[in-house]
Amino acid sequence: VPPRAGVYISDTRMDDPVTPKVNRRTKIVAPVGPGSDSEDMIARLIVAGVNVFRLNFSHGTAEHHATVAGRIRKQANIAGQYVGILADLQGPKIRIAGFRNGSVELANGDRFRLDLGIGEEEGDIRGVGLDYKELCNSVFRGDTLLLDDGRIRLRVDDVENNAVECTVLMGGVLSSRKGINRLGGGLAAPALTTKDLTDIDSLTEVWPDFVAVSFVSNADDIYQTRDLLAEHKLEPAIIAKIERAEVVADQATLDGILNAAGGVMVARGDLGVEVGDAQLIGIQKELISRARKMDRVVITATQMMESMINNPMPTRAEVFDVANAVLDGTDAVMLSAETAVGKYPVEVVTAMADAALGAERQAVARTSRYRLDRAFTSAQETIAMSAIYAANHYSNVRGIACLTESGTTPLMMSRLSSGLPIFALSHHSETLQKLCLCRGVVPLFFDATMFDHDEVEPNAIEFLLDGGYLLKGDSILLTRGELMGKAGSTNIMKILPVP
Repeated sequence: VPPRAGVYISDTRMDDPVTPKVNRRTKIVAPVGPGSDSEDMIARLIVAGVNVFRLNFSHGTAEHHATVAGRIRKQANIAGQYVGILADLQGPKIRIAGFRNGSVELANGDRFRLDLGIGEEEGDIRGVGLDYKELCNSVFRGDTLLLDDGRIRLRVDDVENNAVECTVLMGGVLSSRKGINRLGGGLAAPALTTKDLTDIDSLTEVWPDFVAVSFVSNADDIYQTRDLLAEHKLEPAIIAKIERAEVVADQATLDGILNAAGGVMVARGDLGVEVGDAQLIGIQKELISRARKMDRVVITATQMMESMINNPMPTRAEVFDVANAVLDGTDAVMLSAETAVGKYPVEVVTAMADAALGAERQAVARTSRYRLDRAFTSAQETIAMSAIYAANHYSNVRGIACLTESGTTPLMMSRLSSGLPIFALSHHSETLQKLCLCRGVVPLFFDATMFDHDEVEPNAIEFLLDGGYLLKGDSILLTRGELMGKAGSTNIMKILPVP
């Protein structure tokens, strides 16, 4: 039995006492971890507003991820909602090795050595080993190395064959196995590690809707991942995590990645370390804008409500951070440790949903100038863009019903800002699962092949009316293809009354 979605009513009629719910258009991605991977907690997080769950392959076993994926599918079906699963591959995180005592405290001006010859757990106040053999060929005298997400800064004084001699510029406590970045980027390792290849082999037990590739360098990383997944007959949407300074510095490389991937994640942790926080906000806005213009979904991630790991309420700055990403047009906002290991997973999802709704009520979140100066390239795109324009300018329209095979038309529609829900009606569960990430899209199972050609439209309206998505007296804007059942054939738009 296909899942049904819960009631979803547009907030364009928020003052109407008949309206049972307010629509949240921005999607929420939440990782599952030790604090949230039970069936009961997954169910509560779905009710609180999670649209996609992230399985972090940096931790846990393939078997455990498969078990959790099964729980998510079960609880989504019970809730009657489409809920996506994102498998996040670890990628080539460059790290130091371990210290004999677990950590050291470095002071400004100390000499410190990154040395391939120091054993795995033999680090001390003078130096530590590392797992990246190419470091000595990738850094130069005068470079600034950033450890532990930039909390520790080292200046490179000398580069030897097997070691890098440094001076501590910004000290503090440095623990075992913390990450290494270079200010400005450039520490490049292949995006897919041996572990990632093994994890891809295990995804047949998870069957994810999305796969995130970490530390993407170019479009070839995406093509390689897609080919490896295809060997297992897996076709998830691939999300490229933008974490490297050199990627955002080269427009051609970034556009190549966007063209190859199904979407991008603005991974503000490592990216912020490499480019600096002062540059990050502008990069975030540009990435969101470019992704939307190229019909790609975009997730904004990292430290969005980090204080709620240990506190039941967010800071005002965190609420503003979420709201700004929503106003920029992000499809989804993503939590991290807040739900994986935090004390208040349900509360943080609720707070994030409230922040998104608050931003979406602003007029700027409902207006768009995208494509006003660009010619359309197909009948499908023309219908998609015309539908949004018409719906935004005819106050009686309650929403847009889009009969879809591949999900392309509702994706295109979601690139334009609107306060109206886009009801994606399809009998392809794979299509509906992938639409869980698209801003403003409500994926609903509707099998148009069960009806005669002339009966599809009245039955679609009846389906939405019975589900509480429409009220009598409303109008619905409906798009479809004259030739039903063929992807890319959308060429009809109608405004239909709800009897």
